Amino acid sequence: MKKNYYFFILLTSVFLLGSCRQKTDSKDIKISVAKVLFQSVNDWNNGNIAAYMQCYVHSDSLQFDGNGATTYGWEQSLLRYKKAYPDRNAMGILRFSNIKIKVLSPTAAFVSGHWELTKKASHPEGLFTLLFRKTPDGWRIVYDHSSSKIQ
Repeated sequence: MKKNYYFFILLTSVFLLGSCRQKTDSKDIKISVAKVLFQSVNDWNNGNIAAYMQCYVHSDSLQFDGNGATTYGWEQSLLRYKKAYPDRNAMGILRFSNIKIKVLSPTAAFVSGHWELTKKASHPEGLFTLLFRKTPDGWRIVYDHSSSKIQ
């Protein structure tokens, strides 16, 4: 009977310690993902599309869905951004809000939120959903779906 009691205590301790570590890991993942997001906003607002693109996985497997089309690959996504935003004025000022980060596993996180660009001639905005993966280069977006409307 005593063996069962000690086994139960040991098992409960391991479970509780594991649960605490998972919460800490989840918090750490959310912080890491948020840092990538906000660095991308800073890079965008500094007019540096190449630096902005570092938030995406540098791979042909990157998928970007937006404006009724799908773009595959990091290089193609960079070209798409450069075509749509040829200069600093076209880029405007980027802001994110209502960001929600859901940790799916130790190597995956789902992010949703609202984006907006403030430009002289327009104020496009919309929603985004992102799938982040932990890569050897850090947390990177592997899937991006962005919707937009122009006001």
